Amino acid sequence: MSLNTRLYFVVKYIDIVLRTRREAMDGIYDTAAWIRSSLDIFRLIENCGGKFHITGMNNIWAGGEPTVFVGNHMSTLETMILPCIIAQQKEVTFAVKDSLVRHPFFGAVMRSRNPIVVGRENSREDLAVVLTKGMELLSQGTSVIIFPQSTRMVRFIPEKFNSLGVKLAANANVKVIPFALKTDYWEIGKLVKDLGRISRHKPIHISFGEPMSISGTGKKENAEIIQFIISHLKEWGGEVA
Repeated sequence: MSLNTRLYFVVKYIDIVLRTRREAMDGIYDTAAWIRSSLDIFRLIENCGGKFHITGMNNIWAGGEPTVFVGNHMSTLETMILPCIIAQQKEVTFAVKDSLVRHPFFGAVMRSRNPIVVGRENSREDLAVVLTKGMELLSQGTSVIIFPQSTRMVRFIPEKFNSLGVKLAANANVKVIPFALKTDYWEIGKLVKDLGRISRHKPIHISFGEPMSISGTGKKENAEIIQFIISHLKEWGGEVA
């Protein structure tokens, strides 16, 4: 099986996922194991021609305080890669759809990370869950990664970017770190979303902005996060509505 092919990528990726699933089901998938498996996927992507361009990593620490990370969601790649970038500096978890914690392969792994679980069908209920569980996690020193879009999208549509992240930060009195990414190297699959083809000619971009304090409802700050994402995507040749 040749290195740098889609078949190689898929086989190695599934092998990592199955290994982490076993560790999670055995109760030994802690933060250190999460970072290791995330690094394994990072190296797999590089071995298959992926070229990472990551900026603003100095903003992640933000004085050591727990923060809310808010950014766009384009592919499976960021879900797999962000842990090895962020969790080495801060304890962190995701806000995820309930379907992910029930997933036959990823479910055990995600449940082990104590995520915030939302339905994405009732925005009022989701807000209540995010505020309640998110404030609990942040008070315990765990940062939260939130993708305000309802699903993964190659094209960024500002109207579909809600304010859950800034509302959580405002209520918990913590800062927001915006991030923008372009990860269409790993495409969304037509049959299985997580196993789309890889496009080696597409560079992978991730940029973290400076920590932001939230005032009032956070409407102004949410608009600034959206503009941060738009400006980076335009610089990287991404699609913006």
